[in-house]
Formats: sequence, structure tokens, C-alpha cells
Amino acid sequence: MTDSTTNPAALSRTETEASRIDVAALAREVARHCAAYRDPVPRLALRQVANTLLPYLAVCALMLWAAAYGHQLWVLPLAVPAGGLLVRLFIIQHDCGHGSFLPSRAANDALGRCLSLLTVTPYDSWKRAHALHHASTGDLSRRGTGDIHTLTVREYLALSRWQRLRYRLYRNPFILIVLGSPLNFLVLHRFPFGGGLPWRTAWRDVLVLDLALAAMVAALAVAVGGIGPVLWVLLPVVSVAAWIGGWLFYVQHQYEETVWEGPEAWDFHRAALGGSSYYVLPAILQWFTGNVGLHHIHHVNSRIPNYRLQECLDGHATLGEVGRLTLRDSLRCLGLALWDEDARKLIGFSGLRVAAGQAV
Repeated sequence: MTDSTTNPAALSRTETEASRIDVAALAREVARHCAAYRDPVPRLALRQVANTLLPYLAVCALMLWAAAYGHQLWVLPLAVPAGGLLVRLFIIQHDCGHGSFLPSRAANDALGRCLSLLTVTPYDSWKRAHALHHASTGDLSRRGTGDIHTLTVREYLALSRWQRLRYRLYRNPFILIVLGSPLNFLVLHRFPFGGGLPWRTAWRDVLVLDLALAAMVAALAVAVGGIGPVLWVLLPVVSVAAWIGGWLFYVQHQYEETVWEGPEAWDFHRAALGGSSYYVLPAILQWFTGNVGLHHIHHVNSRIPNYRLQECLDGHATLGEVGRLTLRDSLRCLGLALWDEDARKLIGFSGLRVAAGQAV
């Protein structure tokens, strides 16, 4: 019998397994460090609400005034900072869903539900789906809830020609992000599908928000003299925020050196640290996006509020080294679409021929 010392393939497997164990051990050590930053700081939380919500409402009021008085050319440029502020409000709602933004669970839920009226995202449904995403990130056997649908090379090769075409269309960046992100927030969130909640609970959550949105839009329409100015503000602002949010969610897990494992090898801490990117953004963009680029830390410990993520990053050298993506690096992620199980990385359709040869 040939043992692993003379069998290159067996030796390679042994080295890979040892590497996984080492990374998992490091991830657990990092998780212990992150646990020290999980306590909310009410002073910082309230300051973040004030410096985000008040400017957002002010910019939207200015946009409504401009649209109502025929100055539509002012509206679209203002949709950019308003959309950025809406992303920041979404991050606050996101933290409330994790129970991390404020010390009180009731206060988190109350604030999160109020903000859902601005983010047009059902609070409880999204919270549940997002929790499932955190619990299954990087697990090939639990794809499909709160993530971007990703096939392996073998799965793709087993598809029919029509199924391959559908997947290629879905993974096209224009369809996935430019069209898909606004469609998701403006239309799909109006229905209780795929949220992970029981059917009755999901309907109640979504229906209450839809009715509240309708009442808000109607009240604004009465105030400014018609529905036109309201839609002229609402649609561009939500679309800009959706494009930013869709892109961020994409690069947080869809980068070449991310981590995917089968259920037998999957490890929560290793998948959290190795399967989520550290998106290195300029300070102004990091502010508008509520530190969400420090996504590897968020997955290691989702109870850390966004306003403490930078402090946590600065406290451990490893956190500044793993999963780094610059703005330039992130553009290369656009072409990635398939998980190559042999090379253990995401590849694009252009690399399918080489990967397919290895998969046979």
C-alpha cells in the first residue's frame, strides 16, 4: 500500500487539510479578539443616527422642493449624496437586525422598523434572511438564502444549454447589479417571498410596510401637489442606494480567493474570516457605507456595531491583511461567476475550458 509520504496526491490532500486546520485556528483566535468590541456604545449610535438621518431628510426635502417647482435638473445630482446617506441608514437598520446597534433589543427593533420606511426593506423578513446568510456563508450545501446564486464548475457543466444561458444572463453584471438591485428593493421587497419567515409572518411584515409606504407617498404627494415630484425623488434615490448596496454585497463574497466548502469541511469561523472581503475604501466612501467594507470582521462577529469595526480592525494585525480588495482589485471581480472546486477559487466563464479539463 502506498502511504502519503510517497503519494503526491495524498500528500497534497494532507497539506491542504493541515492548512485548513491552521486557518480555522487563526480564525478562532481572531474571533476572541473581535468579541471585545461587541458592546454597543449609545453615544456613538445616537450620533450616527443624527449625522445620517438629519442630512438625508434635508437633502430629500430640497429635492422635493426642486421637483415640485420645476427644477428637475437639480434633483438627479442630489440623488447621489442622498443615495449614499440612504446606504448608511440601511447599515444602521442592518445593525439593528443583528441586535448590535443599541443595547436594547426592543430599541433596535423599533429603530430598524422605522428606518425600513426609508430603506423600503421589510425589517423582520430581511433580518431573518440575513441571519440565514450569516449562518451558511461559504457552505456549498446551504446556498440560496440571502446570497448571490453561485454554481460550481461541475454543476454548470451538468446544465442544459438553455440552463447555462439563463445562468450566464443572471451573472451578467448589468442584469445582476444595474437592473437587479433596484428591482430587488423597489419591486421584489413588496412581496413576502424568500425571506425565511413563516408565510403568515412574512405577509404581515411586508404588507404593513407596503401600506406605510403607500401612506407616506400619498401624504408627500398632497404636500407637494402631486405624485410626480415624489416619484422623481424616490426612484432615483432608492436606485442609487440599491446600486451602491448591490455592488458592496457582490464584492463582499464574490472575489477570487473567497472560501467555499462542502458540509463535511465547512467551518464557521474559517468561512467568516476567509470568505468575506476587506474592501479598502477611501475614508469618505467608508463613511457613507457605514464601514461595511470591513465585512470579514462583521462575519466573524455580527454583534459588533458598524461604528466599532474600524477600532476592531486596528487592534489586530491579521484583520488588515486577509481578504483585502482595493477599488481597482474589485473591478476584476465583475467577471467571476463559478466556483472551481479543484483550484479552490472563483473563476470567470473565460476560464471554464481549463477548469472543465480538470473537472473531467
